[in-house]
Amino acid sequence: MKIPGLRAADETVGGIVHFGRMLDKMRLHAAGTLPEGYYLGDGDPTWWDSRCCRFLGVNYEALSSLVLGGATDEAAMEWCLSQGRQPTAEEIQIWNAFIVKRGWRDEA
Repeated sequence: MKIPGLRAADETVGGIVHFGRMLDKMRLHAAGTLPEGYYLGDGDPTWWDSRCCRFLGVNYEALSSLVLGGATDEAAMEWCLSQGRQPTAEEIQIWNAFIVKRGWRDEA
C-alpha cells in the first residue's frame, strides 16, 4: 500500500537509506496521517528509526523536534552530522547494504 508522503526506505538523503523515510514518518505522524502499524521512533532498539539514530549518533526526540520545527531533509542531515557522528563512506555503504537487505532471509 502506497502512503502519500512516505518515500521508499531505499531512497537516500545524504547518501543514507531510510533517513528520509524516518523524517517522513515523523511528519506524517504529527499530521495524524501515518497509518497504524508503522513503527515510529526509538521505543524498541530493533526498529529502523532507532537503528538509524544510533548509526548517526543522535537522539530521536531531538531530531524529531528539529524536523517538526520545519527543518528540511538536508538541514536535518546536516544537524545529525554536526551533533552526532560522521560515518565514513565505508560505514555508509555497509549501513545501506544492511538496511536494504534486512528481512530477506533473516530470522522472523
